[in-house]
Amino acid sequence: MPIGPGGPGARQGGQRGDHQTGGGEQGADGKRPPARTALPCHFPFVIMCLMKIFPATADSTALDRAAAYPADGPITALTAEKIREELGANQFRPEWVWLAEDENGYVLARALWWGRADSKRPIALDCLQVRSTVADPVVVATRLLDAAHAAFGVRPQYNLSLPADWSSRPELSEAVAWRREAGLRTGLSREIQRLRYEWTPAAGLPEAGGRLTFREGSDEEFLEAFVRVSGDSLDEATRDELRTKSARQVAEEDMKFYLDCPGERSWWRLAELPDGTLAGLAVPSATPYHRNVGYLGVVPEQRGKGLIDEILAEITRFHATERAERITATTDTTNIPMAAAFDRANYEVTEIRLVLEASRAV
Repeated sequence: MPIGPGGPGARQGGQRGDHQTGGGEQGADGKRPPARTALPCHFPFVIMCLMKIFPATADSTALDRAAAYPADGPITALTAEKIREELGANQFRPEWVWLAEDENGYVLARALWWGRADSKRPIALDCLQVRSTVADPVVVATRLLDAAHAAFGVRPQYNLSLPADWSSRPELSEAVAWRREAGLRTGLSREIQRLRYEWTPAAGLPEAGGRLTFREGSDEEFLEAFVRVSGDSLDEATRDELRTKSARQVAEEDMKFYLDCPGERSWWRLAELPDGTLAGLAVPSATPYHRNVGYLGVVPEQRGKGLIDEILAEITRFHATERAERITATTDTTNIPMAAAFDRANYEVTEIRLVLEASRAV
């Protein structure tokens, strides 16, 4: 499951998704676009002929134009200050910032992809806006994404952070609809909705439990634990991967992912019953912004006994002893047992994350 493999289980962390930089789609100056360029936006066929699409490396002022773009609409956008902060951290890069402009150099749309500081390619599309004066935002957004994907050589997933009630708000539903359609047309056809959780010290520490013991383990022991926890996973991404890969392959990829995250390998723990029987694992992690639950799971034969609560409590208490002011987590909306465990541990839902990604061939 990114929240994770295995019944109640969780894989999170390390992705841009666990922080949101946005400041509302008023953008840098909040101004409406000038009327002089509104006309072409009412004629999609004109845009198709005259629109220019390029990365911010194309000229010396393109990055400034992208940062100053006055985004409008109800979906949270990035401020110029936050964009520059991310650029400074090497988590945005000029070649990952793309623009669509009309023949007069007027910005019609922008897209910004995010990655970790050491990423060779972008991990996720973090921000996508098309001006509200554009009659068919799907056309513009699709061309913009197609051009960037071709340059990247991959189709990074799109993380769209939304309030919990977004589907009941017409303006948000409409804004999501054109982004979803553009994603579909450009190959991001798989959709997952995730709950984004957060714990703060005000929530109090969960009880330790006492039925499990936690110890360090070798890489081979953890690899075996990852394999076992993935069995009968409720996490959609894990289940999808297991259709085309062996459990060991998926486990190896999961381990590599968490080893590459900002968290420390020394934080990882195996969860055992008093007789030494493996019950699950706890992999506390971190993002570039906050401590993160990471990955947790219970082996299939031990599920249904409430042991996930003890593993989550162990991770929470570990981060709290390290003076974490915020612990983030995500789980699929369909992973009801994991969501219930977060609720019991006093984690609060802060947003819904709509994830669009390329489907894997079966």
